[in-house]
Amino acid sequence: MRAMLIEFKVNGKNYGREVRPTMRLLDLLRDELGLTGTKEGCAEGECGACTVIMDGEAVNSCLVLAPQIRGREIITVEGLEQGGELDLLQQKFLEHSAVECGFCTPGMLMSAKALLMKNPHPSEEEIRLAIAGNLCRCAGYSKIVAAIKDASHSADGGCR
Repeated sequence: MRAMLIEFKVNGKNYGREVRPTMRLLDLLRDELGLTGTKEGCAEGECGACTVIMDGEAVNSCLVLAPQIRGREIITVEGLEQGGELDLLQQKFLEHSAVECGFCTPGMLMSAKALLMKNPHPSEEEIRLAIAGNLCRCAGYSKIVAAIKDASHSADGGCR
C-alpha cells in the first residue's frame, strides 16, 4: 500500500501529511500530530472516547480513515482552549464536577460541542441524544448533562 499525500486542517492549523490508506484518523492525531487528548477506548466506535468534530459533525476518529479527511477541518479537544482560556463548555464541566476519572471527558466535550455549534440552546432530551454514543465508566451522566445545559444558557451556547 502506497502512502498518499493529504492536506487538511486541525484546530485551525493547515497540515499536509503522507498517510497510509489504512491509517485511522485517531492514529494520525495521536501519533503523527501529538494530539493525545483524543482517547482510544474500544476501537470499534462504541464508546465515544475518540470523538472529534469533522466539518461540524461529531465522529468517532477510530472509524475514520486518515485519507477521508482530505480537505476537511477537524477540531480536537485541544482545539477548544483558545489563547490559554478554557472553552465555556470545559469551564462548566469543571464547575459541575462532570469530570471524574476523565477518560470519557474529551469525547463528551466534543459531542457536546458539536451539538452546541448546531443548536446553542438544546433541550435536555437533545443533550442526552447527542452524548448517547459516549460511555462514562463512572456513570456521571447527570453532572455531564447539567454542565452542557449550563453552557447552553450562555448567550452564545458556549461556542466561540
